[in-house]
Amino acid sequence: MINEEIHKAFEIIQKGGIILYPTDTVWGIGCDATNPEAVAKIYKLKQRTETQSMIVLMNGEKMMYNVFKDIPEVAWQIMDLSEKPTTLILDKPRNVAPNLIATDNTLGVRIVKEAFCFKLLEKMQKPLVSTSANISGQPTPIAFKDISPEIIKGVDYVVNLHREKIGLKPSTIIKLTNDSQVKVIRK
Repeated sequence: MINEEIHKAFEIIQKGGIILYPTDTVWGIGCDATNPEAVAKIYKLKQRTETQSMIVLMNGEKMMYNVFKDIPEVAWQIMDLSEKPTTLILDKPRNVAPNLIATDNTLGVRIVKEAFCFKLLEKMQKPLVSTSANISGQPTPIAFKDISPEIIKGVDYVVNLHREKIGLKPSTIIKLTNDSQVKVIRK
């Protein structure tokens, strides 16, 4: 079942579509992080301005170095020691859609271990956009049943996995700069 869902999601993403999918935290809306048109579709669906950046998911070191030339050593330490999913905001991303990069030239990134996301990223060989499955300003849904019909109808594909999980929480967010400044944005 998981392989079938990965294949279906991958086909949609390859065509520039957007998906609704379970992550290692909450349900997310995603697309190919290198496709600016697909990224724009997510901003439109979420009714969010492009100045409010979104994060990307990756599956390891190789993908990280493709997007960030310089990664502070502390980033690897935080990822290794974190007991819960942690998003890092890092400086000077490249090789992603320009409309994903924040105005201060940063990008939020999380390395996933959850099977569906990890295997989808393996197949894509590119980062995957991940933003909570809600209209901007609305509460983050803690279960699939809490996602608004507007979001469900607005995506090109809804992954048929883990719909019964509830009580999930967004990731911790930590901003790291290349000059070693650390700031916790969300615990």
